[in-house]
Amino acid sequence: MLLSELAALLGLTISGKDTEITGVNTLENAGSSDLSFLANPKYEAQLATTKAAAVVLNAKYADQVESAILSENPYMDLAKAMHVFSKPQGCVEGIHELAFIHPEAEVDETATVYPFAFVGKGAKIGPNSKIFAGVYVGEDCEIGSGCCLYPNCSIMARIVIGSGVIIQPGSVIGGDGFGYAQVSGKHMKIPQIGTVKIGDHVEIGSNTTIDRAALDVTKIGSGTKIDNLVQIAHNVVTGDDCLIISQSGIAGSTKLGNNVILAAQAGLVDNIKIGDGAIIGAQSGVSNDVPAGFVGAGSPLLEKGRYLRSSISIKKLPDMGRKLSALEKRIVALEAELAKGK
Repeated sequence: MLLSELAALLGLTISGKDTEITGVNTLENAGSSDLSFLANPKYEAQLATTKAAAVVLNAKYADQVESAILSENPYMDLAKAMHVFSKPQGCVEGIHELAFIHPEAEVDETATVYPFAFVGKGAKIGPNSKIFAGVYVGEDCEIGSGCCLYPNCSIMARIVIGSGVIIQPGSVIGGDGFGYAQVSGKHMKIPQIGTVKIGDHVEIGSNTTIDRAALDVTKIGSGTKIDNLVQIAHNVVTGDDCLIISQSGIAGSTKLGNNVILAAQAGLVDNIKIGDGAIIGAQSGVSNDVPAGFVGAGSPLLEKGRYLRSSISIKKLPDMGRKLSALEKRIVALEAELAKGK
């Protein structure tokens, strides 16, 4: 489409000449009909060498390119442009004859179900949702409108999923929580008879697992985005708009407030509370409640400033060790000299 047409869709204005846009790419790799962007000033020098047809950027850089879309937030507006040019995945429409749909399931006529998907008894699939090949939807599940369940994800029985939810390949929603009681030195399984409820516009990455509650519900708040390879245990509750990054693990019955961020490989013990807007750094170990707005890292978790000071000290430990050893030797020598004086 023309640059002016794209700008109109984004609610923005253009600078320079109008031109045809066929795709989106980086400043370094853009071709002569691509749209690019400048969000970080450190890449400003690439404006002089880019082959991009136009660039999304702040108005103060506009005189450096022939064509531009003017934006106060180039990164966000580029993301909107990418939605225009992104091609939805898939090549099937409607319910394929090789899908298994239980006679007592309800699948909206506008939904798409790929071959070799399974939709169990009493399950409901909402309007415009897509169920890709190899997906298992257990009995009495509810899948809202506009959802996309990519290949080989498993939605176990009685799970409730809101509207606009994206679940990437290989994820498991509603597997049994890890619950056992010791009886005479043996581990007896505690039945996990609760459920999972996923809010609206949640995204769940590949091979992530969200366990069903032992009783009651495991709940993921609306707008929350979960990366690949995340483990969320039984009875965990997250607030809205959280970000949970790859390989993080949240133990049972822990509660996250709204807008919490867990960086990669963060580990949270069971039965703690993380306040609204808290940010937990990568590889942190969290064993106690965290107040709202807290920013920290480390294992055990420390406030950001204290963690940074501790990290600096750790780097100095080898030198400190050598100095301490030298001081100990001097003290021994001084004590020997004092002993002789007696």
